[in-house]
Amino acid sequence: MPEILLSTLNAKFIHAAFGLRYLLANLGELQSRAALLEFDINQRPIDVAEVILAQNPRIVGLGVYIWNVLPTTELVAILKRIRPELIIILGGPEVSFDCEQQEIVRLVDHVITGEADLKFAEVCRRLLTEAGASSVPALPRIIPAELPDLAKLVLPYDLYDERDAAHRVIYVEASRGCPFTCEFCLSSLDVPVRAVPLEPFLGAMQCLLDRGVRQFKFVDRTFNLNLVTSRAILEFFLERWQPGLFVHFEMVPDRLPEALREVIARFPAGALQFEVGIQSFDPEVGRLISRRQNFDRLEENFHWLREHSGVHIHADLIVGLPGESLESFAAGFDRLLALRPQEIQVGVLKRLRGTPIVRHDVAWSMKYNPQPPYEILQNRLLDFATLARMRRFAKFWDIFGNSGNFVESLPWIWAESTRPATEAGHVAAAEPGSSPFWRFLDWTDWLHGRGVKLSGIALVRQYELLWEYLGQRHDPSVLAPPMTRDYQRSGRRDVPRWLGDAVGVVFPVGVMSVTGGAALPKRQVRHLGGGTPATN
Repeated sequence: MPEILLSTLNAKFIHAAFGLRYLLANLGELQSRAALLEFDINQRPIDVAEVILAQNPRIVGLGVYIWNVLPTTELVAILKRIRPELIIILGGPEVSFDCEQQEIVRLVDHVITGEADLKFAEVCRRLLTEAGASSVPALPRIIPAELPDLAKLVLPYDLYDERDAAHRVIYVEASRGCPFTCEFCLSSLDVPVRAVPLEPFLGAMQCLLDRGVRQFKFVDRTFNLNLVTSRAILEFFLERWQPGLFVHFEMVPDRLPEALREVIARFPAGALQFEVGIQSFDPEVGRLISRRQNFDRLEENFHWLREHSGVHIHADLIVGLPGESLESFAAGFDRLLALRPQEIQVGVLKRLRGTPIVRHDVAWSMKYNPQPPYEILQNRLLDFATLARMRRFAKFWDIFGNSGNFVESLPWIWAESTRPATEAGHVAAAEPGSSPFWRFLDWTDWLHGRGVKLSGIALVRQYELLWEYLGQRHDPSVLAPPMTRDYQRSGRRDVPRWLGDAVGVVFPVGVMSVTGGAALPKRQVRHLGGGTPATN
């Protein structure tokens, strides 16, 4: 049985606890006395407690994050109720700030704030020594961790096991920190940027490749900041590319010099994904939150990536930032959509503990949910009802805009009506414009009015709802071809009944598919990268 047990509640099974692996890798002589157990937030805290207590550890270290703090608080309460003598140590971003205000901190023995890679081992040594020597001074409840020298850390990649390699996201990092000062982000507090020594890092990546790992997610906040390092890492993966290899990076959007472009252009389509945080196109909002961006260079980089590379672009915008009105967000969304990223994530502002965004609370009347994940509820420019609309917008955009299921159908939402004015049915509510943003917002309002939930919508039902909505503004004979192609893109061989009449399919008795349509010959389809009705 381990004396030291490291654990956390991951958001999903496919996520692996990267931070805990760093702690375990750097336990030194205590590693043989430790073990790692991972759970997820869909498991009941009482069931998690049963598994932990069955290991009979002396010390339990728990990683606490914005997504798991509530069930972890319940877990800690159960553990302490059953075994009061069990030593519980917390770490992670959620308990590294405002510690004394949190119920979970009150329940435990110690909290290590900051990067605990080396400090956790130091604390465990002290605690295990105290057990047999009363003369050792007691440790404080709150223990700040000094920033570790990354060159002195043992890399944790050997601790990904075969199940991780086969079924989970493999997180890696070549650097920590961020040179920017965006007030909504914890990384802005971690200055300067520190790099992992490149040679041992690439050696570890080679070992993962040799073990069959094919998907790598870099957690570096600014992967392309150091051009020499980022080019070396890209070349490393390019030289070892084989079918199935996929590498994800977070990129600074306005920094893509020729030295990187030359390497990026040689990767096969779909091998690279860039997560690009734009957050807002409004210069005044950027000034308020201390975010610096060159929008002209950003747009030029997007154009280059879409025209000269096979990179999958995942771009982020945030709703609810101080100074951002619905109209300015709409303009930014439309501007981003025109740059044709494959995914646009619309996030709602969260007040992460420790971030300086709170300095705007009074001036911009920022009101946040007091419960995790601390989303903005309203501010001076966006009232509660408007932000509720935008939460639905974000969710429905993820379903219909990011899924890849509606690459030809979706642009018809904001296309000009193909019905005569006298025949048009539902018309978008009077908004400042009829751009893609406002048209899609009207679509989400329509779905909400129909009582459509934000999750659990069967795919066939998604097509049916879109067909009904678009049919109010467009001739069915115009809609049918793109919707049929989208419907069959994943290999379906049928046409649903509600679409059959428009495409001239006859439904003979006894020849029906499980979705209520007639069977069609199977055909080869290719994924289209978006566009508009005029270009598809």
